[in-house]
Amino acid sequence: MKKKYDVAVVGAGIVGLAVALTAAKQGKKVVVFDRSPRSMGASIRNFGLIWPIGQSAGANLDRAMRSRGVWLDLAEKAGIDLAENGSLTLAYHDDEQAVLEEFADKSLENGYDCALLTPSEIAEKSPATRTEGLKSGLWSRTECTVSSRQALPQLAAYLEEAMGVDFYWSRAITHVEPGHVSDFYEVWGAERVYICGGQDFETLYPKTFAESGITRCKLQMMRTASQPEAWKLGPSLCAGLTLRHYDNFADCPSLAAVDARYDLENPFFKQWGIHVLLSQNSFGELIIGDSHEYGWDVQPFDQADINREIMEYLRTFAHFPDVDIAEMWHGIYPKIPGKTSLVQEVEPNIWVVNGLSGAGMTLSFGLAGEIV
Repeated sequence: MKKKYDVAVVGAGIVGLAVALTAAKQGKKVVVFDRSPRSMGASIRNFGLIWPIGQSAGANLDRAMRSRGVWLDLAEKAGIDLAENGSLTLAYHDDEQAVLEEFADKSLENGYDCALLTPSEIAEKSPATRTEGLKSGLWSRTECTVSSRQALPQLAAYLEEAMGVDFYWSRAITHVEPGHVSDFYEVWGAERVYICGGQDFETLYPKTFAESGITRCKLQMMRTASQPEAWKLGPSLCAGLTLRHYDNFADCPSLAAVDARYDLENPFFKQWGIHVLLSQNSFGELIIGDSHEYGWDVQPFDQADINREIMEYLRTFAHFPDVDIAEMWHGIYPKIPGKTSLVQEVEPNIWVVNGLSGAGMTLSFGLAGEIV
């Protein structure tokens, strides 16, 4: 046996790093393993959004706000560039405005920090918003943005240098038993193991994943080059399609009318799970997406028509100086329909932690604080 640890974490995405951070704060000796030479999965292929507004009221919103607090602390300690820029959800149709009004009426009692704004108030907050036909918008103060491709390596470096966490990159853990983990060639001792492998359901405890109802979700995304002359987006932007994507709006009676109208106008949106968000990273680049394709065998081929529909819908509510797309990609994350996490003790002191349904940046730190 090579070395002994209090906690071993398999997977260096945001979930695994959140678990490692929480354990290290408790004074535990922690090791993290990842099959890749650096974090390369869904945790770096996203908008970089900490998005409490999208979570349902109650436990999930509380978890998101605790995560937000950890992010703010890490921004200072780990040198992570974080913007507390908030978000705007825009309404261009009467049914969309009705949903926002219903949500805003109960937002305070449900724990959200948001308010309805007029078109002129929105224009003051965002130079990117199209005001033609704009009826209102939901302004939320709690959303933050990081550049995930940089934030994940910075977080790993902070854990290693400041918190004493050991990392083994390019090490695929192939065997786990109570008390130890192995990559076939070497063995490490661990009193407790957390398996945070993202979309890898086949390597460790595949039966657990098969029985959980978990599936994969593939998303397609794009980014522009840096916008010219230090142009700033301001709040992250979304519009009517997003109303039917996030759980926070699910209890609004007017949502049914929005859903029916979009299905009639363009069934392609629901077929590929399209809703459209726009965020800006610390380099001035705009991140655009996304779609949602579900299944254990999601296709590896990206579809140009999905990206085209995303861009066409984006143009209905946003404009910006440089629209040229510099990069396109897809990410794959785990999801359990109707749930926001899979936390299961599969053997004594061996835990699977997965299935955050695309909200890993928003929920991971809060979840880790509950389970570690």
